[in-house]
Amino acid sequence: MNDDVVFGLHAVQSLFERSPEKVLELMIQKGRTDKRINQLVEDARAQGVTVRFVERSRLDGRVDGGVHQGIVARVAQAKVYREGDLEDLLENLDEPPFLLILDGVTDPHNLGACLRTADAAGVHAMITPKDKSASLNATARKVACGAADNVPLVQVTNLSRTMEWLKERGIWMIGTAGESAGNVYQADLKGPLALVMGAEGKGMRRLTRDKCDSLVFIPMAGTVSSLNVSVATGVCLFEAVRQRS
Repeated sequence: MNDDVVFGLHAVQSLFERSPEKVLELMIQKGRTDKRINQLVEDARAQGVTVRFVERSRLDGRVDGGVHQGIVARVAQAKVYREGDLEDLLENLDEPPFLLILDGVTDPHNLGACLRTADAAGVHAMITPKDKSASLNATARKVACGAADNVPLVQVTNLSRTMEWLKERGIWMIGTAGESAGNVYQADLKGPLALVMGAEGKGMRRLTRDKCDSLVFIPMAGTVSSLNVSVATGVCLFEAVRQRS
């Protein structure tokens, strides 16, 4: 089937608020009626979207173990950008580029959370390697709460080469690593910037790290040694937002 699904009340609600034209069909669990569900059914019908009431087992089969809360929207496949699209994306900006690079983040929950945070921070594009990285599946889209349709996700074949290409265009690469000497709050995050975050547990690969212009760490006061990648991304992105505004 050449389409995706978005499931869960909040995710479907966000979808109708931001990109209702992408909804192909709304599936509701039989017997499920409450104020939020009824409103979404009204929204769907107002947009000319087909609404079907189906057995719970039918919804379970569409979300692959996810919690659908009795509602699944079938949507047009999310656009995934490639290397060749980066130049157009950058040329269309009227402010310094603000990019997020994820190196090998394989958990779709984390990918979705990073997309959501990137959207909130005003990031112009998120870049991931094509291989050994989470895909923009239904789980990632649910967690992203609509951000997947707002922040371009660019999948590249060779992340190191893409970083070099961006550097040649004057974009500063700042990576995050716990053992670095620089504090994220002391780093200069203004101007053309790509923030580079490493994979869960392993951090950035050596080639990715070597392409960074500088490395920073997040000061930790407690006993834990590291933060979840989506939380660390939020901390760093919003420090950049603070500086850039």
